[in-house]
Amino acid sequence: MLNFREVLGYWFVNNTMEELVNEVHTRIEDARKTFIVTANPEIITYAQSHSYYEKIIKHSDYIIPDGIGIVIASRLKRQPLQERLAGFDLMYNLLKLSDQHHYKIYLLGTKPDIIDLSALNIKKAFPHLEIVGFHHGYFHDDDNIIEEIKQAKPDLVFVGLGFPKQEKWISHNLKHFDKGIFIGIGGCLNIWAGVNNRAPKFMRDLNLEWLYRLIKEPSRSKRMLAIPIFLKRVLSNEFFK
Repeated sequence: MLNFREVLGYWFVNNTMEELVNEVHTRIEDARKTFIVTANPEIITYAQSHSYYEKIIKHSDYIIPDGIGIVIASRLKRQPLQERLAGFDLMYNLLKLSDQHHYKIYLLGTKPDIIDLSALNIKKAFPHLEIVGFHHGYFHDDDNIIEEIKQAKPDLVFVGLGFPKQEKWISHNLKHFDKGIFIGIGGCLNIWAGVNNRAPKFMRDLNLEWLYRLIKEPSRSKRMLAIPIFLKRVLSNEFFK
């Protein structure tokens, strides 16, 4: 049973990674369709300004705190979340779980010349899971992809279209499937392909992964403005009601 904490009107999973993975494992075994949002301050800030997207986020099954800004915000509210649940770490742990139990995986996202490499590297790392299909993220018609997923019956579907597109795609198409854990994973497929790298472990341990990404991708600077905006809203919400 998972616990939840509220931050700015959004209910985040307040558990360890192990507990979250165990919950997902149970839902896979029970063939329960599940929509997981990996939310950072940028996603929440965007949702607060786009009501259609906020509705999508709030109607998901689980929102996990993927971003140290979310954890800091919970501390400012004096209702601290147990830990940051990074999207890449969740994906890694679920791939490991799939390797142990021979679960079926479908990958959707990134560029046409990258998705093949993502799938190849995932299969090398986890030889006992079954990748039942993959497709790049540059498509205009959902029908063929939906039909392919329906026929393949994957246990987990990792959708790396970037926000808000990945959450919109999952929300709009979930009704077509009988089962599956659907997770928006942002740029994780690029990391698996080796196109991008995660921050060194010492930076991750210091919760500075966002800084590493900013140094590597200066074009993200405008997107990073969402973090102070988010924290300002948290403070205003807490102290100036």
